[in-house]
Amino acid sequence: MRAAVIGVGVIGSLHAEILSERNMLAAVCDIDKNKLKKYNCPVYTDYKAMIDTVKPDCVHICTPHYLHAEMIIYALGHGVNVLCEKPLCISREQIKAVLEAEKSSNAILGVCLQNRYNKENAFVKEYIKDKKVLCAAAHVAWHRTKEYYASGDWRGKYATEGGGVLINQALHTLDLLQYFAGMPETLTASVSNLTLKDSIEVEDTAVIQSVKGAGITLFASNGCAADMPVVVTVRTDKDVIQIYPGTVLINGMPQDIEKTTEKLRGKECYGSSHGLLIEDFYKHITENKRFPIDGEEASKVVKLVLAAYESGGNETNV
Repeated sequence: MRAAVIGVGVIGSLHAEILSERNMLAAVCDIDKNKLKKYNCPVYTDYKAMIDTVKPDCVHICTPHYLHAEMIIYALGHGVNVLCEKPLCISREQIKAVLEAEKSSNAILGVCLQNRYNKENAFVKEYIKDKKVLCAAAHVAWHRTKEYYASGDWRGKYATEGGGVLINQALHTLDLLQYFAGMPETLTASVSNLTLKDSIEVEDTAVIQSVKGAGITLFASNGCAADMPVVVTVRTDKDVIQIYPGTVLINGMPQDIEKTTEKLRGKECYGSSHGLLIEDFYKHITENKRFPIDGEEASKVVKLVLAAYESGGNETNV
C-alpha cells in the first residue's frame, strides 16, 4: 500500500509517523512549506496535484475541519481510498455531498474515531452487546487557552472549525455515547462561551440531553482550570458501567481488561489507538470490505453536534 497525507500539522505528523514505520508513506502535502522540510518523500502544496501525480492507494486527510468534505469528495471521485480525521465534515449539506460521493465511488472511506478502539471502550462494547442499555452519560472537562486558539487561524471560528468544544474536543466522547446507547431522535442543548469571549466566536461549554429515543447526556467544557480525565457511564437494566482511562468498573468492581501496548503519540488526549484504527482500516482495504466507521457511521456524531447547535435550548430533531 502507498499512502499520502494531506496536512502535516500536529495530527497529520502523527499519521505520517505511523505510515513511515510501516514503509507506506508515498507523499505528503501542506500549504506551509516549512512543515514539509523534514520529510524524505515527494512533497506537495496542492493536494489535487499530489493525488493526480502520485496516485496513492489511500490518502489521509488531516487538515482543518472545513476542508474535509471537499478533499474527501475529490479523492473518492478519483478512486482513492480515504482515511479522514474527525469530524467527517461541518454541515448537513456537506454530509449529504460526502455520502453521495462515497456511494458513487468504488473506494473506501474511513474516519478517525479512534477512541472506539481503546481497550476499555472495546471491552464495554462487547460486554453490552446482548444487554438492554438504558442510557449513557459523559463528563469532559478540559483546558484550552487563548494561545491554543491563536495557534491556527481556522480555530475558534464557525466557518472553519464548525464550532467549539462539541465538534472538536468532546466529539470523540459524544460519539462513544451514541456508540454505546444508540442515536436519539430528538435532543435539547445549551452552548455558551464562558471563559474565552475575547478569543473565539464558538462555544467553550455545552450540555446535551436527549429527549426522545436513546438516552444520552453530555457535559463538556474547555474552561476547566486543567485537563481532567474523561468519564463515561453506561447504565443497563442490570449494571452501572463506569469507564475511566485504563479502568472499567461494573457495579463498582474493577474489570480485568487487556492493557494497551500501543505507543502514545502526539497529545495525551489523542489516546493511543490511532495505530490500531489505521491497521484495521488497511485490513479492510486489503479485503475490499466496508470500514465500520464509514461516512454514514461517522456522520451520526456530526448530526448530534449540529442538532445541538440548532437547539437553542429547544427540542430539536437529530
